[in-house]
Amino acid sequence: MPEMPEVEGLVEFLRGRVTGLHVAKATVSAINALKTYAPPLTALVGSAVTAVDRHGKFVDVSTDAGVHLIFHLAKAGWLRWYDVLPSTVIKPGKTPIALRVGFDDGSGFDLTEAGTKKSLAVYAVHAPDDVPGIARLGPDPLSDGFDRAAFGELLTGRRTQIKGVLRDQSIIAGVGNAYSDEILHAAKMSPYALAATLTDEEVDRLFRAMVETLTEAIDAARGKPPAELKDAKRRGMRVHGRRGEACPVCGDEVRSVFFADNSLEYCPTCQTGGKLLADRRLSRLLK
Repeated sequence: MPEMPEVEGLVEFLRGRVTGLHVAKATVSAINALKTYAPPLTALVGSAVTAVDRHGKFVDVSTDAGVHLIFHLAKAGWLRWYDVLPSTVIKPGKTPIALRVGFDDGSGFDLTEAGTKKSLAVYAVHAPDDVPGIARLGPDPLSDGFDRAAFGELLTGRRTQIKGVLRDQSIIAGVGNAYSDEILHAAKMSPYALAATLTDEEVDRLFRAMVETLTEAIDAARGKPPAELKDAKRRGMRVHGRRGEACPVCGDEVRSVFFADNSLEYCPTCQTGGKLLADRRLSRLLK
């Protein structure tokens, strides 16, 4: 799933490529991906792109028509960029392409989604907050106004596992399954630790790990075209997606806990005092 660093990489790429260009076409081939009907997607055609921004994991393409094209890539979506947009006709139901956008210089992009579970979402709205997922976002962890004190306030009283807190978009925007694993590994903290029970020192460590992990990942994504961002993400992971490999810090074996549709990875030596985490579907949670 694309998370904040990869989405920020996409935003910076698009900002440098499409700002000032006019939208020549905007065609949805997966009707279930389009979540809005007013204004119509056709309202984008002929308008000039004025900005490209990020809200959590959402990409926001603003135009001078007062219409925003906003999309969320969900778990299996991605953006495919073309310097010269293909002229082939997209056949609904016969392609992974959900949306095709073209610009007046001949360039453009497709939004694609792999797999059978379709969650990619496209919106045409007058304001970003018209998208429910954006309206309920928590603060961006790298925003200027978000500091250690603000982070501590978010954790106060939450008798929820810290892994879930980091992933909850209404609490903190932009962090998902992969980077929450990486942040907790860097903070040397169990994913099952309860947020409300963390000491001041642990909150300090977690906040520092979150900022440093996300900043480093964004720096690694910066300047890369969309086709290279996924590989850059994988290369940067220390524990996520590395089950059975050696922890790069201590050499212990990276372990997994499996859930219904994903898993978490962690290092027992670095994060849980050598204890193996029980699968929460079967056993009592380690705190």
